[in-house]
Amino acid sequence: MSISIKGIGDIAKMRIAGRLASEVLDYITPFVQPGVTTDTLDQLCHDYMVQEQGCIPAPLNYAPGGHAPYPKSICTSINQQVCHGVPGDKLLKDGDIINLDITVIKDGWHGDTSRMFSVGKASAQANRLCQITYECMWKGIQVVRPGIHLGLIGATIQKHAETSGYSVVREYCGHGIGRAFHEDPQVMHYGRANEGPILEAGMIFTLEPMINAGRRDIRMLSDGWTVVTKDRSLSAQWEHTVLVTETGFEALTLSAGSPPPPTFIAQ
Repeated sequence: MSISIKGIGDIAKMRIAGRLASEVLDYITPFVQPGVTTDTLDQLCHDYMVQEQGCIPAPLNYAPGGHAPYPKSICTSINQQVCHGVPGDKLLKDGDIINLDITVIKDGWHGDTSRMFSVGKASAQANRLCQITYECMWKGIQVVRPGIHLGLIGATIQKHAETSGYSVVREYCGHGIGRAFHEDPQVMHYGRANEGPILEAGMIFTLEPMINAGRRDIRMLSDGWTVVTKDRSLSAQWEHTVLVTETGFEALTLSAGSPPPPTFIAQ
């Protein structure tokens, strides 16, 4: 494993890319309504990234080993879809929950973030899943600092998810990020606190826990991208790109419209 340490200039560019990715989510928020198609959301985000921000949508035609090129500019994962949902002609309906996953490339650097949205009026159970998942992400972020084992992040997320009655998807994880979309390290959202590499200032990676209301088991749909829960239970995911600083952490994917961190972060 070779984890890159970003210098001051690199970090400045990652801040810009991260903010721009978050601003795409700010822009699209009012369009996430009953009756809109995920294809429409994809096209709106694509045009905003390319025409307004001067960015490249990183997912478009992304083709890691074994995959056909991803055909869209964002990921739209609805209800029981865990991640990598492909936009299409499906209409959002009142009560859906949806994750919009945005990755932009600006001047060669990647910014990667995602948010959950409730479409219309979602159920109390769905809203609780989204809230606990948000807390899982921030509890993982909160422990980031130089000198800890990477495993502490996953152990912290797993504990909060499971004590809340949920399960953690294990097949997908966070990742280092910079000039490449996916770099070392892999950031698991479960595990043991005293395992994994030691964090150093200048590391940048994503935290993006996928939390299921039911069992953690998943399966891939025939499109080769969309991942769903095997038991068809709801799934939620939030994501920030995080820098390890000299004294702790900095979330790089924040913007004016970002949901505020949970109160325990301020504490």
